[in-house]
Amino acid sequence: MTPEIKVLTLFPDMVRAVLETSILGRAARGGQVRYAVHDIRDHAVDRHGTVDDYPYGGGPGMIMMAPPLVEAVEACRERDDALLLLMSPQGETLREPLVAELVERLQERGEMILLCGHYKGIDQRAIDLLQPREISIGDYVLTGGELPALVVIDAVVRRLPGVLGNRDSAEQDSFTAAREGGLECPWYTRPPEYRGLAVPEVLLSGHHARIEAWRREQARERTRRRRPDLLPGAGGAAGDATNANPDRARGPDTGKERRP
Repeated sequence: MTPEIKVLTLFPDMVRAVLETSILGRAARGGQVRYAVHDIRDHAVDRHGTVDDYPYGGGPGMIMMAPPLVEAVEACRERDDALLLLMSPQGETLREPLVAELVERLQERGEMILLCGHYKGIDQRAIDLLQPREISIGDYVLTGGELPALVVIDAVVRRLPGVLGNRDSAEQDSFTAAREGGLECPWYTRPPEYRGLAVPEVLLSGHHARIEAWRREQARERTRRRRPDLLPGAGGAAGDATNANPDRARGPDTGKERRP
């Protein structure tokens, strides 16, 4: 069964352009994954394409209406257990353990739907009815959920079997088990010298055990200098797939206003 990823958005052309490009596009052409992009506006409440309105109780900005969102999901969902994700500033922070979990769920269920909010927020009743899993890509604000959705898709698809030419490439990335949750080592390619900077001699030695030991040490040192919170026993974010407080403001402002 080829897994299918569906994106519900107000800007389908923006999403399609990325999904047709580079490794994501190659994965679809190679049959490792299928994509479908759906326009939420197809389920607008009137012939004018209305999908948003002023918030009850007053306040700035516009709110995405519940009917187009709920009906768009219902129209495209083929499985009752489809993995439904909402890009949300209050969601779980996307980290490598969560990516691995999403890959597993996609392979199990065969269908993943990503819901992209926009405007000031979305009607809470859409969330209450759909019960999506809310995902954030970090503590900053974006104008919509399209870019975060594409980040999630990229992180997931590259880990599907057969997508990367060398599976070990993904397994050796930063934050993976092979790196003990830390950062990658530095990498070099030809030429052996450029503008007075030479490739470390150990990499030219052909001694694979020494090379691997050097890479492990360089990865640990880079992690120590740049992200000490990722070191084992540091008590930081390493390996944490969820937020300690899910009500904390998280990620792009695609569904809700950030809370103080």
